[in-house]
Amino acid sequence: MASRYPPEQEINESETLLEFPCKFPLKAMGRNDPGFQTLVEKIVLTHADIYPDEPVTTSSSSAGKYLSVTVTIEAQSKTQLDRIYQDLTDCGQVLVAL
Repeated sequence: MASRYPPEQEINESETLLEFPCKFPLKAMGRNDPGFQTLVEKIVLTHADIYPDEPVTTSSSSAGKYLSVTVTIEAQSKTQLDRIYQDLTDCGQVLVAL
């Protein structure tokens, strides 16, 4: 897959405290609508595989209006994480990505 970023905007890997590869949980929150979990998984899977033996977990808000989805990946680089977060935040159904 070609990069969406011009070379001058490539992320400097030394600008992070993380050591790659590493196990990294991603959390996205949105309305508790059918298909939200699948949507989050699909976005993440375009960039990384789900970490082996780590289930995708969900949690509903107390009133049930919102859903958080946590997907754990084996992150390979800061650039990869930045691109996942960008795609999650670009999605109108994702209200917050952590």
